[in-house]
Amino acid sequence: MSLDVTAIIVAVFSFLGTALGSFSGFRLTSYRVGELEKKVDMHNNFARRLPVVEEQVRNLERRMEERRREE
Repeated sequence: MSLDVTAIIVAVFSFLGTALGSFSGFRLTSYRVGELEKKVDMHNNFARRLPVVEEQVRNLERRMEERRREE
């Protein structure tokens, strides 16, 4: 009879350890996915702004070239 109680206690501790490990792994994974989403959002924002900046640089270069010709 004591063998059965011991097996049950070991099974309960094993279950608790597995549940705790799974839960902490899930939280870590969720955190890392959230951080990755933030980085992707930053990259997307940069990718949206880059063509605007490139157009501004082209305009400035064009204006500089016009001023050089005027001199």
